[in-house]
Amino acid sequence: MEARAAKGLRIHSIRKAFGTHEVLKGIDLNLEPGYVHALLGPNGAGKSSLLSCLSGAIEPDSGSIIVDGRQYHSLTPTEAFGAGISIIYQHFQLVDSLSCSDNIFLGRELRTRFGAIDFAEQNRQTRALFNSLGVAINPATIVGSLNIGEQQIVEIARALSRRPSVLILDEPTAALSEKEVEALLALVRRLADEHGLTIVYVTHLLDEVMQVADTVTVIRDGAVLWQRARTSIELDDIIFAISPDAIEATRRTRTLDDRVLLGVEDLRTNWSGPISFDARDGEIIGVFGILGSGRTDLLEALAGARPRTGQVLLDGGSVEATGPGSARESGIALVASDRKQQSLFGELSAMENLLMPHYGQTARPIRLKARELSIFERISRSIGLQPNDPHRDADKFSGGNAQKLVIGRWISGLDATRLLLLDEPTQGVDIGARRDLYALLRSFVDVPGRAIVFASSDPEELIALADRVLILSAGKIVASVNPRVGEQALIALAHGHSFHAAANQDNSHDPN
Repeated sequence: MEARAAKGLRIHSIRKAFGTHEVLKGIDLNLEPGYVHALLGPNGAGKSSLLSCLSGAIEPDSGSIIVDGRQYHSLTPTEAFGAGISIIYQHFQLVDSLSCSDNIFLGRELRTRFGAIDFAEQNRQTRALFNSLGVAINPATIVGSLNIGEQQIVEIARALSRRPSVLILDEPTAALSEKEVEALLALVRRLADEHGLTIVYVTHLLDEVMQVADTVTVIRDGAVLWQRARTSIELDDIIFAISPDAIEATRRTRTLDDRVLLGVEDLRTNWSGPISFDARDGEIIGVFGILGSGRTDLLEALAGARPRTGQVLLDGGSVEATGPGSARESGIALVASDRKQQSLFGELSAMENLLMPHYGQTARPIRLKARELSIFERISRSIGLQPNDPHRDADKFSGGNAQKLVIGRWISGLDATRLLLLDEPTQGVDIGARRDLYALLRSFVDVPGRAIVFASSDPEELIALADRVLILSAGKIVASVNPRVGEQALIALAHGHSFHAAANQDNSHDPN
């Protein structure tokens, strides 16, 4: 046991501050090989900063990192690889136009004795890596032609090709389907059990933690709150540790009136339709369906980002199908699911991200920094942005706070947004930040003349937030139900099955 204790990953008194803000306050962890260690915490707890210290992206102010008995006070990315630490990020670091083997050996290509790239040996080693992972992917396949789950395998194979002793997985299932998640969790267990790796598993999906983890560590406010064996705790223990005041979302008690704010009649796109439904003033409508059901297609059509036919009426006025511009002029805004690629300007500041759609209004007659700062302060306080720093780059914020930025620009009151569309509104966001976002969205529709339509793959989110749920299948609405029918009923309906609790479809618009 003593020999084993020398292996694995030890983190001793790691501290890190950015200016006067201390984000890591003496982190101490002991992670043994052959186990899956779940690392959890609310947004802003310090998880990303700790991973950055381990990967060499940032240098800790003090403390040490001990990998298999060897001590480091700081690491560069190259030194981290040499020490045996590999990290796989939520957003893949692959080149779509290259083959699997080219990606795996990118930057450290194997050479023949004549100095040329040894493609045959790279393919042979790649095939051996895939075989060890239990998958049959052709090493010559172009990565861009693979599905997301297969691309995840290529990322893991690339990490394993460096022969690490520590493998860090950062939100590994965020973009995977249900079957791909099951396959990945089984693979993670094999890497710990059969390969003896020290696995650090960072996620906000607590069900996965209960399935795959051996130990659970919760970080809060830059410090370790506790580290326990997974078998000694219940799900409620984790929820309370991450967010002590996290309770089941309180539903609004007011009864919605009968005034229709949004009317959709015979909407059709190249994929979806015909779709007809309405939303009342103050209503939050959830859209649920399996992958490929048309959830995103519907939202993008309503936002003018996808060609469509049919009639869309907002507060009695027709929304022309001429593009996003006409939808915005009518008061419709869309928050896309891929925050980094479609919603957030990562290299711009928090203030620029919040004000980006509104400069035409706020810059009249000229841009005044003091006025913009005043507007930012008002909005950031209302959305609970942490840290409340107007000059911080947007991609430096945690997932929950980054989502507050992209939602905040439309609920700021700077324009006349009346219909807010959200695709996977809390994807990549922990339970505490979810509560904050739900409160923001409910506050938005509490103002008369507003409604929300959001799509989610998470039945729990639909139950917590929606007044009514539309079930989509193959681009058509197959049911409209009160979310109180429950999680299993929603899943059954999405898969085309009947469910007795949902028999009374569209069973009153009243969420109460």
